[in-house]
Amino acid sequence: MKISEKTFVVTGGGNGIAREVVLGLLAKGARVATLDLSKDGLAETARLANAGDRLSTHVVNITDRAGVEKFAEEAIKLHGAVDGVLNIAGVIQKFVKVIDLPYEEVEKVMNVNFYGVVNVVKTFLPHLITRPEAAILNVSSMGGFAAVPGQAVYGASKAAVALLTEALYAELMGTNVQVTAIYPGAIATDITKNSGVENPGGESAETTPFKMTSAKDAAAVIITAVEKGKFRAMIGGDAAALDKMKRFSPRKATELIAKKMGSLLG
Repeated sequence: MKISEKTFVVTGGGNGIAREVVLGLLAKGARVATLDLSKDGLAETARLANAGDRLSTHVVNITDRAGVEKFAEEAIKLHGAVDGVLNIAGVIQKFVKVIDLPYEEVEKVMNVNFYGVVNVVKTFLPHLITRPEAAILNVSSMGGFAAVPGQAVYGASKAAVALLTEALYAELMGTNVQVTAIYPGAIATDITKNSGVENPGGESAETTPFKMTSAKDAAAVIITAVEKGKFRAMIGGDAAALDKMKRFSPRKATELIAKKMGSLLG
């Protein structure tokens, strides 16, 4: 898919990977409508972009279906059309075992990571299928196929995103809409702080002891995946290695992660 002169919606554009994706798309000549809960974060993204009316920022909660629908109307009116939707926004859970995880935390994580994606996809899909060329890209996680202790519900939410995305791919085969699933490994972002989570182990969510990928490098993988219309893409050697290991020996992969990542539980 050609990036230049296309319009993209990017969720979570106030920080991290999504901010870098916004900047990268703009650098390639695209228009972008980005949404986030943080007004200050969006303002900083706009300052860094310095892209004039090619960038619009919107304070929107993706769990609010009516708010997402209103945003869609605004974005299409401002930019004339939307050609691609990139669902990047997400949160992690508290670093505790399922037995100790409050139901409220379960609902929050599922609402943001899964239902938020559903809200955005279902809102924009009727418009996307009318475009000559369109794209949907959803960010899952290494944790969506490889279980991390203390992040069971987070992983479940990302596994749901992965299967939703593959089903969308199947449903949209033969149409003008390409669909891509992205699986990041350990990324150097503020997702822990932004999720309102304190990690007893002092690490970031999908993180150590794996080598971390920068948000800028992660964004480059995402943009390339859109350009090439990839079915799926891994971000980081950790995600790629675990993907292969999980296919070869699911039990050993699970045990290895449990030993390496157990420190996340304190």
